[in-house]
Amino acid sequence: MAFDLHRPPERDLIDVCTHCGFCLPTCPTYVLWGEEMDSPRGRIVLMRAGLDQGDAGPMSEEMATHFDRCLGCMACVTACPSGVQYDALIERVRPQVERNTPRTKTERALRRVVFELFTRPGRLRVAAALMPLANLAKRGPLSRVPRLRALATLAPTNAHLTDAWQRLPERVEAKGQRRGTIGLLQGCVQRVFFHRVNAAAARVLSAEGFDVLAPRAPGCCGALPMHAGEEPMARRLARRTIAALEGCDSVAVTSAGCGSAMKEYGRLLQDDPAWTARAQAFSAKVRDITELLADIEPRTERHPLNLKAAYHDACHLAHAQRVRSQPRAILASIPGVELLEPAEWEICCGSAGVYNLLQPDAAAELGERKARNLLATNADAVVAGNPGCVLQISSHLEALGRPLPIHHPVEILDASIRDSAL
Repeated sequence: MAFDLHRPPERDLIDVCTHCGFCLPTCPTYVLWGEEMDSPRGRIVLMRAGLDQGDAGPMSEEMATHFDRCLGCMACVTACPSGVQYDALIERVRPQVERNTPRTKTERALRRVVFELFTRPGRLRVAAALMPLANLAKRGPLSRVPRLRALATLAPTNAHLTDAWQRLPERVEAKGQRRGTIGLLQGCVQRVFFHRVNAAAARVLSAEGFDVLAPRAPGCCGALPMHAGEEPMARRLARRTIAALEGCDSVAVTSAGCGSAMKEYGRLLQDDPAWTARAQAFSAKVRDITELLADIEPRTERHPLNLKAAYHDACHLAHAQRVRSQPRAILASIPGVELLEPAEWEICCGSAGVYNLLQPDAAAELGERKARNLLATNADAVVAGNPGCVLQISSHLEALGRPLPIHHPVEILDASIRDSAL
């Protein structure tokens, strides 16, 4: 068969798909190209073929290409009336592709550089100092190289770069009567380019009565390699994350992609006897910051803000974690905040972890489409709960000549609680 014997996609999960087609209008790549094999049900057909082809040889390059083009946004999971666990299936397939598909030396090198850079905050901080040079890749000969152009357009602004050198205290004491201890994942990209989001989360949790534990280790939770099929690295980083934060009552996450991955640790480590139970117990504690705050009775006063914002549903929050109402409820509790809903909320912005670096052309089409839908709301700002989405959307708003500020929901709540400007 096209897959090896280490964790191939499960036939029982494949057979749940009835090929009804409800997933088609929500799948970004099908929406772009209209190709059956670039839809969820088409990829499931390929998975079945991969199991059934017997000794026909390794995975074909064509089959791998269709799997590589999947963003892993999980919009199909939300749309499916039959309960197909496409998330569990593609999780199994991605590592199979990495093990069983020949890639060029250039492709392998690119992936190695991406994962060795973006999963290590220390290295990312050093790279941040060189980000202004990225403007050179936006024009001239370098602009003709799609991946360099994509990396350049995603380079954070100077405001983001000032965050790179900030540090969050490893412990923030609760104010008032103590409710418990919350572990706060700092993450990698979030910590380096969006420190202010983690700082806002720590302040809000403290104000609501929680001790906040924000250890410097782990540097990365493993989400980026996990969602791209780099299974050994993902498993190693998952173990480190569990060991660092499992003693807390709950674990709060400010990045949708990280939260999604951490809630999947039970599956990722299910064949590791020493870690299976710990992974399952840990995943049960993981909550998006808005999910956690929506479930408690607020103690703090919400001061009014004058904000008219379009809400962007990050895929790994809305589809993978099924968290849609909670951030809206948090924002609705703030006087003066008006939320606007863009068209095609379910269609991915094209960020999808490192997808916009590995599949830059498709990601660019989706990014522009998302930016236009957000602008059509006539909002003064955008709200988004994932750092990759923020970088992707920012770059395409700027390219359209209509940049808007983008805020995390917890930044808005923090400003309301402190009665300060955003």
